[in-house]
Amino acid sequence: MDAFTLSLWIIRILFLVLLYVFLAAVARALWRDLRSAAVDAGRPLGSLVVLESPAGVPAAGGVIVLDAVNSIGRDVNNTVVVEDAFASAGHALLTYRGRAWYLEDRDSTNGTWLNSERVEGIAPLGYGDEIQVGQVRFRLDRPPRA
Repeated sequence: MDAFTLSLWIIRILFLVLLYVFLAAVARALWRDLRSAAVDAGRPLGSLVVLESPAGVPAAGGVIVLDAVNSIGRDVNNTVVVEDAFASAGHALLTYRGRAWYLEDRDSTNGTWLNSERVEGIAPLGYGDEIQVGQVRFRLDRPPRA
């Protein structure tokens, strides 16, 4: 076997070894990602603390555990049901995207308020911010410890 043929075989074998190392690294990264997603799947993302509720639903001082997508309004099919004459049936949407919370007004008559400012479209918010739907005020808090 001459030097050229030998060097071609060595290059082919090195290429295969590098290919298998790359595939093993991808498989390991996917496995770690799936394991971390499985651990985080059962953990709540946040909670709403009811600061003020004149009509009593939801009760003042109550804590509502949140999912990734939460609808707020008077309709019983909402995630957070608000008994208030100034709230629309489908008043607002509170979503967790990526690693941040967003509040969206769904064309409600009286508007949705974030830290005493009217929400136009979609607004980012963080833990500790106050949301007002009708006369009901909430505070977004970190998820309760399990």
